[in-house]
Amino acid sequence: MLKARRILWAALSFTLLLGSCKEDEDVKPSNTLTAKAGADQNVNAGSVVNLDGSASADSESKPFEFSWAFSKKPAGSTANLASATTAKPTFTADLPGEYEVELTISNANGQSKDKVLITATVIEPIVIDANIRAKLTLTDRINNPAIPDYIVNANVSVNAELEIKPGVVIAFARDTRIEINDGGGVLLAKGDSAKPIRFIGKETTKGFWSGIVFRSSSSANTLENVQVMHAGSKPLYATTKAGMAVLGSGRAEVNIKNCSFEQNAGYGLYLDYSVILASFEKNNFKDNTEAGILMGAENVKNLDTDSKFTNGNGRNVVEIFGSSLPKSATTEVVWKGFKDKTPYRILENIASDANWKLLPGVIIEVGRAGYITIEDGYFNAVGTETNKIIIRGAENTAAYWKGLLCFSTSDKNVIENAEVSGGGNIAIVSGKKANIAIYGGQSRMAIRKSLISNSGGYGIFVNYQGTVNADVETVNTFKDNAQAKLLKE
Repeated sequence: MLKARRILWAALSFTLLLGSCKEDEDVKPSNTLTAKAGADQNVNAGSVVNLDGSASADSESKPFEFSWAFSKKPAGSTANLASATTAKPTFTADLPGEYEVELTISNANGQSKDKVLITATVIEPIVIDANIRAKLTLTDRINNPAIPDYIVNANVSVNAELEIKPGVVIAFARDTRIEINDGGGVLLAKGDSAKPIRFIGKETTKGFWSGIVFRSSSSANTLENVQVMHAGSKPLYATTKAGMAVLGSGRAEVNIKNCSFEQNAGYGLYLDYSVILASFEKNNFKDNTEAGILMGAENVKNLDTDSKFTNGNGRNVVEIFGSSLPKSATTEVVWKGFKDKTPYRILENIASDANWKLLPGVIIEVGRAGYITIEDGYFNAVGTETNKIIIRGAENTAAYWKGLLCFSTSDKNVIENAEVSGGGNIAIVSGKKANIAIYGGQSRMAIRKSLISNSGGYGIFVNYQGTVNADVETVNTFKDNAQAKLLKE
């Protein structure tokens, strides 16, 4: 009997144990999560929207995961959530309209959802149609580079300090311009790489508005991280159209750094006689109808090697109008070769009284009416075997330009490791055609290790008063010159 009771008790205990296990298996965790996607927001179209789900919680203080997703956005919007699995993601409201974003938080206890509504509207640009006579600061009102902050509907003269903050977009009505005048006018336009300042047309086509004119002689004038686009509808100086013109009557001065001159009907930039190009660094000239830049010879020394002039312009060169290099007893005028191999193109005569030096890699092209005259100072063009200096016609054909004429008596006149070709289209001096002419009392030049070719006359002409190195015929290569390689009177 006792044994039977023990067996019965064991069976009952086992049954109770099984029931207890079953109850444990049926217990489900309670949902202790509460998602909070933050308050609804009204923003400007183009703005960066900051979402905040940090008020979400688990009543048991257990960790949980975030997941955000759009449940609605305007048709055509390409907005994407950044950091969508964090408490505070962001996105750009690229179009006007409603953006609904759903937050889901989850862990082992379950999940919870909440939504937030972002309504984006467009702010109307401010119209500028009056001259600026007192200090004015323009700020980035609309955080979208496709939407202008300001619209210029009439020609505007700046006669005081105008400061433009990063990200500002100014759109110009047809044929309008802005002029920075001397006697008080100053332009401080400093953008940054993430938020450049943009001067554009109301219609984004070449030649829609006239452009920017600088007459101010203030050393503070600065364009940095600025885009100048769609200008050139009317000439800014004489018959010259450009995105920007710096004019010389008052010794206008400007600093230009990290700027882009694009899609202008004319030149990207025009620099007049006697202007001061105080600094010029890492600028880009792209898709302009003419060349990227037109300038006088005196400012070429201020160009840097990193700027780019070969991106789809009408002529991928630095154009230099007829001008002079003034004499300086102490300063050497140095022309540098560009990293992208942009040629300098001399349109007419360059007359130099300076101590003029060409560095290895310089390429000079000369227009049909052009020639180079070394009157005083010296001309020093020394390349290397692997990085020669090239002086040729704007079209690389025989007898295209007039030639190089040296009157200078300096013993620093040297051409070495260079190629000089295509001169002699007409007589350069004393009825003689030549690539290089050394002429006048005690004029001199040493020419070594160079190729002298395709002259319409002599390779080199030296009159009876001039001097050239005695071994000039043997240390240089002469090729395809119409007359003798050397005429020495």
